[in-house]
Amino acid sequence: MKPLNMSAYAVAKEIDVPTSRILDILHDKRKITVDTSIRLGKLFGVSSKYFLDIQNDIELRNAEIKYSDEYAKIHQVENIVR
Repeated sequence: MKPLNMSAYAVAKEIDVPTSRILDILHDKRKITVDTSIRLGKLFGVSSKYFLDIQNDIELRNAEIKYSDEYAKIHQVENIVR
């Protein structure tokens, strides 16, 4: 939001949500919901799922790092897909 010179308050006001929602997302205290993704998508002119995709990518990367030892123990089943 800094490159656009928009504060959390300004974004919240534009998309009609509490400022605390935007601040919590920015401080990694809250995840982006479907509703918030749709609102942000409309505000920034991107698809409705754009911000959900970013959220999912972050969660996937974090899980892969956090549980990498456990995931390394899983072996692929042979010939399951043809």
